Amino acid sequence: MNPRPNADLFDDHGNISQTCSTQFQDYGAVRQFAGPIRTVQCFRDNQLFRALLDEPGNGAVVVVDGGGSLESALMGDLIAAKGLKNGWAGVVILGAIRDSVAIGKMNFGTKALGVNAAKSSKDGVGTVDGVVEFGGVRFEPGHWIYCDEDGILVAPHELS
Repeated sequence: MNPRPNADLFDDHGNISQTCSTQFQDYGAVRQFAGPIRTVQCFRDNQLFRALLDEPGNGAVVVVDGGGSLESALMGDLIAAKGLKNGWAGVVILGAIRDSVAIGKMNFGTKALGVNAAKSSKDGVGTVDGVVEFGGVRFEPGHWIYCDEDGILVAPHELS
């Protein structure tokens, strides 16, 4: 959960934070979540993302640069359940999810562009923990991300 609303955080820390202009939809039951950033860059292939969610999350948030593709889902309910079980705070997916009704009942932060019932490939193509950029924001592993109903805020460290 965020310590304070993103609007308040930006008012106090706008000089060191960035707000993402990409308009995401909220799908998880948790609408406010925050944590250190981990990243995955992939296109219509969720193998690296799935493998990352198999690791202990320690309250981190995975930012997935799926290239904005809505042609197939990068996460469904089984992958979301894995993230929840392994202690991840949530995910931000520049792409699609599936099983949105089931994910909507999970206490797992989930922001994505949209939905598609099609599964993604499982070839393991992409990168983990590289810098990704979209929506005017640079998402760097180890920086902090704050997600709420007003969008996404990123800062170089944890804010209070």
